[in-house]
Amino acid sequence: MFWRVVFKLLRGSSGRLAVAVIALVSGAAVISALMNLDLDVERKLTQEFRSLGANVVVSAANNAAAPQDAGTPTLLDESKVTVALANTKPADSTASIFAAAPFLYVVAHSANTPVVVAGTWLDQLSKLDPTWKLEGNWIAQRDDETSCLIGRNVARKLQLTVGSTLALKGSHDAMSCTVSGVIDSGSNEDNQVFAALTAVQQLENLNQRITLAQIGVTGGTKAIASYAQNLATQLPDYQVRPIRQVADAEGSLLARIRLLIVAMIILILVLTAFCVLGTMAALAMERREDVGLMKALGGSIARVVGIFLAEVGVLGAVGGAVGSLLGFALSYWMGKRVFDAAISPRWEVFPITVALMIVVALAGALPLRLLGNVKPAVIFRGE
Repeated sequence: MFWRVVFKLLRGSSGRLAVAVIALVSGAAVISALMNLDLDVERKLTQEFRSLGANVVVSAANNAAAPQDAGTPTLLDESKVTVALANTKPADSTASIFAAAPFLYVVAHSANTPVVVAGTWLDQLSKLDPTWKLEGNWIAQRDDETSCLIGRNVARKLQLTVGSTLALKGSHDAMSCTVSGVIDSGSNEDNQVFAALTAVQQLENLNQRITLAQIGVTGGTKAIASYAQNLATQLPDYQVRPIRQVADAEGSLLARIRLLIVAMIILILVLTAFCVLGTMAALAMERREDVGLMKALGGSIARVVGIFLAEVGVLGAVGGAVGSLLGFALSYWMGKRVFDAAISPRWEVFPITVALMIVVALAGALPLRLLGNVKPAVIFRGE
């Protein structure tokens, strides 16, 4: 009987209640989308910041200058660094290593022209900095000594193109390689040649020696700093530092986005509650006669108020459920517009949004609680 009365009241005031339902659905849709975005924003930002390249560097303790400007920098033990890289994993389960490579920088000569040669793991170059533009092909094999990549300035100076043969001579040995691609980075890499690490080590008789190592770690500032600290314990003789410009930029942007999302959710909840409040205030005036009749027939105040609160609770649940589903579509659109990638639906948002809408609806139903003060005699006298 209780729920029959509730649904009779819903059908009897469907026109006025439609305003409250629309407010609840709209609020739930935006809140659901924002919560879904908040839960997925760190992963999307991490993907975006991967385009900035490596964010952790291992170098000699006193080697603060860039390798190509340092003259004769202190070199690292390649085997010690690679073992440490293999044994160190991010402590945060949501973080991962998307690229890692050692580098050895030397100055070799092509004919009589000096050129900076970077020996590295060739298969990691495209992962370390995806912003580089390449004419030609990346090298898939890590130790391919027959192929190399060159910067655009080197290509222009030596008059080389994709497919040309580049001959290099170091102080100890010489090598030649086929140009697989020409790199356009807009930075120092345009003045370098990238070749297999083992071949560059042989040029200067620097077996198992490297200048530095670069690592790309996904995750926020804390995850990157934690990984760098763990790696530093494996390499106490070397300097391990996160690149602050990348890590701090990611952490700062993430904090600002989350603050904005929380502020928007609170604002929408308040506005939705006020909209429901206005609708219920008008509805309370219409329900005075119904309440007077119920009380005259023996209905208790708790029973009468409970019927109207149940009615509002149903509105909140329906508005929250429908709005949550619309919010998933809205979050998908927002992800495409902001991150150029779909935001994955997070179904834990559904019950949270429904619960919030029920609470907001009950908070906005304050005028209905005052119906318990209605006196049947006053209503029957027409006052």
